[in-house]
Amino acid sequence: MTPEEERQIRWKKRIEEMRKAKRRRELLYKWGGLGAGAAVLLIAAAAAGSLFFHKTTDTTEPEAARGRIERAAVREEIQKIPESTKHFMSKEEAALAAQLPEGSDVPLAGPSAVSGGLWEVNDDSGSFGFNESIVSEYGILVDVDGGMVLAQRAARTRMNPASMTKILTVLVAAERLTEEDLEQTVPITIEITDYCFINECSVTGFERDEVVSVRDLFYGTVLPSGADASLALANYVAGSHEAFVDLMNEKLAELGLAETSHFTNCVGLYDENHYSTAYDMAVMLKAAADNEFCRQLLSARTYTTTQTKEHPEGLVISNWFLRRIEDKDVHGEVVCGKTGYVDQSGSCAASLAVGSDGKEYICVTAASNSKWRCIDDQVELYQRFLPEMTPEPGTPETPPGSEGP
Repeated sequence: MTPEEERQIRWKKRIEEMRKAKRRRELLYKWGGLGAGAAVLLIAAAAAGSLFFHKTTDTTEPEAARGRIERAAVREEIQKIPESTKHFMSKEEAALAAQLPEGSDVPLAGPSAVSGGLWEVNDDSGSFGFNESIVSEYGILVDVDGGMVLAQRAARTRMNPASMTKILTVLVAAERLTEEDLEQTVPITIEITDYCFINECSVTGFERDEVVSVRDLFYGTVLPSGADASLALANYVAGSHEAFVDLMNEKLAELGLAETSHFTNCVGLYDENHYSTAYDMAVMLKAAADNEFCRQLLSARTYTTTQTKEHPEGLVISNWFLRRIEDKDVHGEVVCGKTGYVDQSGSCAASLAVGSDGKEYICVTAASNSKWRCIDDQVELYQRFLPEMTPEPGTPETPPGSEGP
């Protein structure tokens, strides 16, 4: 058997395993309403039918990934240091020391100052109510500067965040990389393209074996919500997708969200153990928007990737949410946005707007029935709760010369 034939056999086997894993997730979602007993039986049946995806190991890690693995090993060693020795080193400092060699530049994003206790959601908070014009089943609108929840609907109820997940993906990656890392390159492996194909993910459009800059991976993760970019970025930062997800959950704990949010992938695919809340997504967006680099990513409307052999002119990618909402009257301007969609969550979005009063507002909506309806829900909430621009004293309400005879 030739090496190429062996590779084809391994590829087909991996495809079949990934299809079985996807089928298992679909079954769990379909029958999830039967209760815990039924779920246990379903999982047992799935196991008996070999529906679980078994992780395979690949020793041919790219050079950059191996470097990330080595840093991960250093972090593990630091965790073993007695607390008495680490008395003068904070958790953040220890993590930073493990990630960065001496003399390196500072990370793109520093430790987040926000926490899960930013805003209180209670019965006194404004409510979407049963207003039929707002379709989204979950949501929250926050006056960031005033520290006040203006409106909410099931804001603390668990839901699937879909690709809003990638807000945390870029934040976690930025906290572990430097400006120097942005110019490094990462290959788009067959494992990445297979994962995207089997799970029907949205992609940036990178080709298999294309070598892409880390900067392009950041923009590809946000603007077109590319799973190919997200997975390559995760591999570069942590050495593997699984290791990167561990970092994401550590970040959730740091933000005070571990009890209500938990992620199993960096893409936003449906999984019974991949969940968040509208409130938590607002906290994550606040943390990301507070960082200059992440805010730049989330506010970019278009971006052209670096020229490569596969794409000699680069790829022009867009944040269609921002481009579609920019002409709407939101009593201000939406400056950051990230959307998401999977069948189980419907259309969702997290956005940050600067109102006509100069204050920042965050809106998160989820479980809408279309991407346009999702935008309309956000526009209506902004219109309803953000103050309208009022003319300054002495300013004529109509332009000079426009008066009638």
